[in-house]
Amino acid sequence: MAHRIILAALLALAPALASAPAFGQERPPRILAGFAPGGTGDLVARLIAEGIGNVTGTRVIVENRTGANGLIAAEVVARGPADGSTLLQCPMGSMTISPELPGAVLPIDPRTELIGVANIALSSYGAVTSARGPYRSMAEVIAAARARPGSITYASAGVGSAQHLTGARLAAMAGLDLVHVPYRGAAPASLDVIAGRTDLLITNLGDVVRQIQGGELRLLALADAQGVPEFASAPRLADTVPGLEVAGWFGLCGPRGMPPESIRRWAEATERALQDPTLRQRLLDNGLTPTFEGPDAFAARMERDRQAWGETIRRANIRAD
Repeated sequence: MAHRIILAALLALAPALASAPAFGQERPPRILAGFAPGGTGDLVARLIAEGIGNVTGTRVIVENRTGANGLIAAEVVARGPADGSTLLQCPMGSMTISPELPGAVLPIDPRTELIGVANIALSSYGAVTSARGPYRSMAEVIAAARARPGSITYASAGVGSAQHLTGARLAAMAGLDLVHVPYRGAAPASLDVIAGRTDLLITNLGDVVRQIQGGELRLLALADAQGVPEFASAPRLADTVPGLEVAGWFGLCGPRGMPPESIRRWAEATERALQDPTLRQRLLDNGLTPTFEGPDAFAARMERDRQAWGETIRRANIRAD
């Protein structure tokens, strides 16, 4: 009789045990995305949440907290419980550009209040122009800029964004007088490039891959040596401007003080999730290269990028509006 009672109790507990957190805390695991649904950052958060859920058997919730270039979500994570229950989908711009930008009013300092847990994917940047426009190569854009200083415009997702700073790098390294046109995000920036109202956009390939595939935008060059398989034959920016390389990334960050065991569990689950061929292909289809880096390697990448972007900001004398 006693055995039957114990067995019944275990069967009753089975559903709860199956859904128990796999990361060493009582709260359900969740990932906060700092940008609106439909963007690349949101996509990465949802793909990795699904992948981690598949390998751990624990549902990982994704929540969107938009604003302040992703730093509203970052603040929620930094100010929240450091028990390993909540991570941030942290993109390059929020972690390495915003804290280096003079005049920027930030709700937190990502350099001291967040820590890297794992990198998920690298993002090639692509230089694009309107498919109906006159330019068919970066050499043609540069030639036009030199022939008519101040006449060639480049779009960005806002002052101090990676698109802005990449354009500033291009102008400085090629000795060009380019006109920066900031927008409220990569989507409206790409729409004006498609319409021919702005000449050039150098952005995360995931922001424009569908428009390139659909024939609305022309890919002039990729900004890093690695590139992506679908555009393997595309020229590189460094072919025209030696030394000019840019690659973005999307990772997971947690609050300072997060237990080492929780960091390890999230990192291991991320690494296992990225081994799934379906997940890898879905990232590749969106212009992203699956790239796992653990806490130490990811922290080193963030520090290198902070230094590089900080140097670009200082040389171009860029300030937040």
